[in-house]
Amino acid sequence: MTYGKAVQDELRVPTRELRHAIPQVYAGYKELHDSALAPGVLDVKTKELIALAIAVSKECDGCIAAHAHAAVLHGARPQEAAEAIGVTFLMNGGPATVYGARAFAAFQEFYSQQMSQPDARQPVTATPSSEGMRESAGSATGRA
Repeated sequence: MTYGKAVQDELRVPTRELRHAIPQVYAGYKELHDSALAPGVLDVKTKELIALAIAVSKECDGCIAAHAHAAVLHGARPQEAAEAIGVTFLMNGGPATVYGARAFAAFQEFYSQQMSQPDARQPVTATPSSEGMRESAGSATGRA
């Protein structure tokens, strides 16, 4: 079982349907998403690793897939993801060991895919489109 692309694919259609039913809510979420993940004192990679760790604590597979993918796109390495996930063990105990393993599997899946691309070693410099992330990930928090 994969915890990256498969989760994104599973949530794509229901998320699109919900987004069409409540477009103004999604527009507001997009604005919040873009503002929260914009580069500042913390770079986007660090923010995505924080979001990945929070996704583990919230036990949200859609969020895990979205933030694992975005962290890879912004240049995060497997050891960075593992350490961020490790902090969730402290804060969330046993459930973090389950969702942490899922998050690391999703990260590794996206990382392997990224590294197989010819220009893979170049992280993106801007936040991935919220639209693309919502389309591909999905979750109860609106990441779909």
